[in-house]
Amino acid sequence: MDKQCSMLVINVGSTSTKLACYQGSEPVVLETIRYARDDLARYASVPDQLPRREQDVLDFLKKHGIDPEKIDMVVSRGGLGKPAPAGVYGVDDAMCRDLLEGRYGKHPSALGPAIALDFSRRYGSQAIVVDPPSTDEFHPLARISGLPEIERRSVLHSLNQKMAARRLATELGAKYEELNLVVAHLGGGITIGAHEKGRVIDCTHGLAEGPFTPERAGSLPTSDLLDLALSGALDRKQLQNRLVGEGGLYAYLGTTDVRKVEAMVGGGDESATLILEAMAYQIAKDIGAMCVVLKGAVDGIILTGGMAHSEMLAGAIKKWVSFLAPVFVFPGEDEMTALAEGGLRALLNEEEIRKYSDA
Repeated sequence: MDKQCSMLVINVGSTSTKLACYQGSEPVVLETIRYARDDLARYASVPDQLPRREQDVLDFLKKHGIDPEKIDMVVSRGGLGKPAPAGVYGVDDAMCRDLLEGRYGKHPSALGPAIALDFSRRYGSQAIVVDPPSTDEFHPLARISGLPEIERRSVLHSLNQKMAARRLATELGAKYEELNLVVAHLGGGITIGAHEKGRVIDCTHGLAEGPFTPERAGSLPTSDLLDLALSGALDRKQLQNRLVGEGGLYAYLGTTDVRKVEAMVGGGDESATLILEAMAYQIAKDIGAMCVVLKGAVDGIILTGGMAHSEMLAGAIKKWVSFLAPVFVFPGEDEMTALAEGGLRALLNEEEIRKYSDA
């Protein structure tokens, strides 16, 4: 083992584990391990996947000749933990317990911090998360739902949203904390946030609100949803799968791949054309809503995430929202770089590592 590596970066998703080793700010090796949905379906719960996902990380290091004893910091994508402002947080038992028990929501991203903590204890490194999806900087008005028993919660693609916002600020010769931006992360999940001077004061919920996505139903008419839930046609797990995993594009068109939908549109499929336009329409409506949250003082609208590669989708959204503010497209979701940059700031003591328990 002769490759130098100061940081191990882990990004656990629904059907993949993205891994990278960095020496300072430079990537040494990057790899994505993909899993078939049918393969993961044999696990009764997300925590049951932990041994396999952790072994894959160790196999990755061995394969690429990385000595785990020489890694100073493990940087993981965060999970749906305790709501707290954006930043760098040390991984501890309380965080992992909340994530694996699904106290604040269930998602495979819960596995990353647990792997990082176990790794840090085995090899003496430090374990952190950066700008987790449970980042909460909401304005008090954004928390009100319409029922006192239910509070709106902040669950967003904080890592990529904030990275895209900082990138635009750099291009404009400004600081992120000086701008008002609306950022739309367009991926398997979609979140649209209002960034006011460096804080996400409102955002659609990544699992339960907003536009429908390639695999999620998004906001639904509540009375009709209640009728479906009580009809007996679906049990709780089946209904949950319809809402997250089998909704959106998949429910209408049988695919979660927007490239295939584009091909269907190009082939004259009127149903595919309608559904793709409807997705753009719903995204645009929520962008408009977030512009209202910022009282119309919007320096830019950002389209980012994997689906921002789709010129067809991005173009359709622009037609609806370009009158509101300049639109910038940053395709992809370079979360690995964002995680590494956060880890490097922590290693260099440029950013404080906060305690999860103090959040």
